[in-house]
Amino acid sequence: MMAANSTEGTKKKVVNNSGASGIWFLGFIGALCYYLHTHSGTFWLVVLAFMKAIVWPAFVVFHILQIPT
Repeated sequence: MMAANSTEGTKKKVVNNSGASGIWFLGFIGALCYYLHTHSGTFWLVVLAFMKAIVWPAFVVFHILQIPT
């Protein structure tokens, strides 16, 4: 006996749109190295450097938007 909501025979299409993930990861590693170099010393400065490395694209966009057109 077969259940009414069986998914047997159906195909599921999976789309992966992550072409630039490697570029963003390399940017994260570069930013982390930069911020660790400038904020090394105590544990909390290293945590601050890690958080800055995560949000560095926001810094870039902020400074680009400040350029007068």
